Amino acid sequence: MDDKIIGLNKILSRILIWLPTLVILLFYIPNALDKLINYDQTGKVVESSVVMISAGVFILIGTVLFLYNRTILIGTSMLVLYMTFIVLVHIYKGKPSEIVILILIATVFASYIRQPKLFYLDI
Repeated sequence: MDDKIIGLNKILSRILIWLPTLVILLFYIPNALDKLINYDQTGKVVESSVVMISAGVFILIGTVLFLYNRTILIGTSMLVLYMTFIVLVHIYKGKPSEIVILILIATVFASYIRQPKLFYLDI
């Protein structure tokens, strides 16, 4: 009976660890695909299709690296860098930037939940 409870706890723990990551992916993947498919968006700060396509590719690469445990730090850095620029763009245009900041914090949080040892400083 204890083995079943331990096994159930491991499964539940694994699901809870990956849940923030899945929520983050529900934001980044459609955003990247939208930039790749609708690259001629108007009303953006930079209305170049090359910038939109490269931003979509950058987000997809960052997302893939974010999913793999060995490259989670690189993927998190890429996604946070992208979202930092988006926060700055929102502030520049006078749009609400609170949700974007929350997505940025949630990205770091999801990374920390999956690999907390990466955030410890060994002195």
